This record gives sequence, structure tokens and C-alpha cells, in this order.
Amino acid sequence: MSYESVLRGQCYRFDTLARLLAAASPERSGDRLAGLAADSERERVAARWALAEVPLADFLTEPLIPYETDDVTRLILDTHDPAAFAPVAGLTVGGFREWLLSEQAHAVSLAALSPGLTPEMVAAVSKLMGNADLVAVARKVRVVTAFRSTIGLPGRLATRLQPNHPTDDPAGVAAALLDGLLLGSGDAVIGINPATDSPRAVRDLLELLDGVIRRYAIPTQSCVLCHVTTSVDLMERGAPVDLVFQSIAGTQAANASFGVTLGLLDEAYEAASKLERGTVGRNVMYFETGQGSALSADAHHGVDQQTVEARAYAVARRYDPLLVNTVVGFIGPEYLYDGRQILRAALEDHFCGKLLGLPMGLDICYTNHADADDDDIATMLTMLGVAGASFVICTPGGDDIMLNYQSASYHDALYLREVLGLRPAPEFEAWLASIGLLDERGAIREVGAHPLTEIGRELAA
Repeated sequence: MSYESVLRGQCYRFDTLARLLAAASPERSGDRLAGLAADSERERVAARWALAEVPLADFLTEPLIPYETDDVTRLILDTHDPAAFAPVAGLTVGGFREWLLSEQAHAVSLAALSPGLTPEMVAAVSKLMGNADLVAVARKVRVVTAFRSTIGLPGRLATRLQPNHPTDDPAGVAAALLDGLLLGSGDAVIGINPATDSPRAVRDLLELLDGVIRRYAIPTQSCVLCHVTTSVDLMERGAPVDLVFQSIAGTQAANASFGVTLGLLDEAYEAASKLERGTVGRNVMYFETGQGSALSADAHHGVDQQTVEARAYAVARRYDPLLVNTVVGFIGPEYLYDGRQILRAALEDHFCGKLLGLPMGLDICYTNHADADDDDIATMLTMLGVAGASFVICTPGGDDIMLNYQSASYHDALYLREVLGLRPAPEFEAWLASIGLLDERGAIREVGAHPLTEIGRELAA
């Protein structure tokens, strides 16, 4: 099926739905690199006019990637819920945008609709929306998950405490961990990117984090972001695995480039669920995604990078995860060139993930060779806070010395909580109060000597 639009007397034709979606996408360097971007702003506007007239139901009958050759496509279509889709089944993409911005779209109706939406539908409607539209709709959606802390409640903002170290040195990890805890970070997860995927090194880090969490009765969860096969092996050997992590993408071929299949994720989910390590919930998976990963693996099948990214969320929601975040600026300027493109991608990813029922967070970040700076991080952080992000990733001083990129800092999270009146996860907030780290206003107290400093002393010794 082809799609046409006439703009100022010129007819624009788009031969496939995939081509139409790509031409309608906001400008980004990755689509330009892939040869998928609109040739001009006029063509982009024409594509959006045509996309607005496409019935949502077309996405169920015209897969962008063939059903027969891609297991993510099969997952999307086989799990689609027609009853949930019914309230919007007669709408076009443009009509769906108007519905989302109306009073009919609220927390209850959006939650009920989620199983009836496909990633392609939400990616399509996002291309017709401005940044403010993406914020306004995402803010309506509530997705609540739990393990030892509860993520996604109204008026709350959780954080991932990321104490990475270039050599996984326990003293270095402990210093960054202590820094984060004293600044009220870590209620979403204490998550380390290990310098090596060695099972022995990963287990050492897991035991370090588990020991701190247990000794100080911290209501949070740990995760060492190793490959899923390493986690499965360590769980079989009795290691203290709270959350199973994996980077995922939106096509079978892209996931294969990560060494991942849906069957392998099924195995990991089942193994982690059987451990029953959670106290207030049973969400045991943690996924990271990012626009450009499928293109970098030459596994995008001619689909624009934002739509492929949204397809990754279908993989994530199969496992009812505790946390999902896009590492939005981490892949580099080849895919998102500057702060403006990174901001747009962050808002798109958050919007699409929440509409599909995911507890979306973000690594609001950029690489050192991107055209971006810390003011871009402040802008993104503020807009995503207003949009209702479930959590953000925080690093010491906003500088990850192991992965060598720039992200939000522990102090940035304090800023966002203060200016928007947001609080940590309730269990973690109660713990902070119990150890004297919250003042009478509920803000982080400046402290000198404190029982938590024992963490640094013990591990350094």
C-alpha cells in the first residue's frame, strides 16, 4: 500500500508504511545516516499530513518487518489485545493524537488501553506531537512496579545510584556508593556497569552490594549489569541476584547482536522469579534500550530508529519489569547529533514506553564528542521530571569515569525533587528518615559524621 499527500500543488508519495513513518520523523542524524530521513522539511510536513490519515488498524495488517522472519513482530501481533484496542480501533493516527490530548485519556483509560496498543501505533502518533504534547500525555500515565521499593507512584521520583569504577575496585565503588546514599540516591536500584563480564568479578560486586543493603537494611535492590547468560549462571550458583539486566532492541536481528533471544529472556525471568528476593513486589527484570542500537548492528530493516526503539518496549513489557530506561544520548552523535535531538528522543522514548505500560526512566546523558553540554542535561531532566519519569540515572558529579560519558548527578536529582516537589520511593524515604538523613521538611540533611560512613571505612580497609 502506498500513501500520498499533496502540499502546495506537489504530490508526495510514500511506497510503504515504513517509508512514511521515517519521512514523518523529526530530523535526527541516525535516520540521515541510514538514508531514511525526509529529503526536506516540506517532505517531512507532507509525510505527517499523510500519516495523520492512516487508520490505527493498518498497523495490525501491514507489519513493518515480516511476521515470518522476526520474532519481535510475532510477539507484537500475537499478544495484541483486540478488546483493549476497541475504544480507539476506529481512529486514524491524527484522531488518536486528539484523543490522547483530550479529557477522555486519563490514568485509568490509558492503563486499560495499553495492551491494545502496538509500538508502531505509539511511535506513529508521537511523530505528530510537539514536545509539550509528549510531556502532557506521558504525565497522565501511571505505571507502578515494586521489588523492595515501590517505583512510579504519583509525586515520586526514584533514582538509580550508579557507582561505576574503571577497575571495579571495592574502595572506589564504596566511595561512589556512599556519596549517592548520603545524597538520597538509590531507591530505584544500586546498579553497577562492571568493567568486565567475568562471573567472578560480577559475583564479587553482587556480594558487595548485597552486604551493604542487608547490613544497613536499605529498602532497595541491586543489579550488576552483566549479560543475561552470566546472571542465569550466577543464580544457579546461589549468587545474590536481585534484578536480571539485559540490553534489548526492537528486532530479532538486533537482539541477536546482543546475544539475546526471547527464549533466553524467558529462562532468566523464570529463574529470578523463583528466588523471591523482593519484599513488597515481584518485578525482577531491568532493561536498557537506546535509539540507534538496531542501526548500529545493521539490523533495522529499513525502519526509522525511533520506531525500532519503540518495538523494543514490546520485548520489555513481556516480562513485567521493575525498571526500563533508555540511555538516550549514550550511543553517540552519529544517531542523535546534539542536545536538541537528544531531548526530542528522550521525550519520545518516555512517551512511547509509558503508553505501552512500562515503568520508564532515563539515563539523561551525552557522550563527550556530541554537541551537547550540562545545560542540555538540566533542560532534559526538568522536562522529564514534569513528564512524570519513574526514575533517572545518577553518577558521582555527573561524570561516569568508567563508561566515559556525562550524565545527571546525585545533586541534579536533589534539584529536581526540590523544584517539582517530588519525593523518593516511600520505603526508601522512610529509611532515610530513620537514619537521620531527612530534615523536618523532608529534604536531605547536611551531615558530618554519620553511621553510613562506616561503609567507606570498612570497604577501604
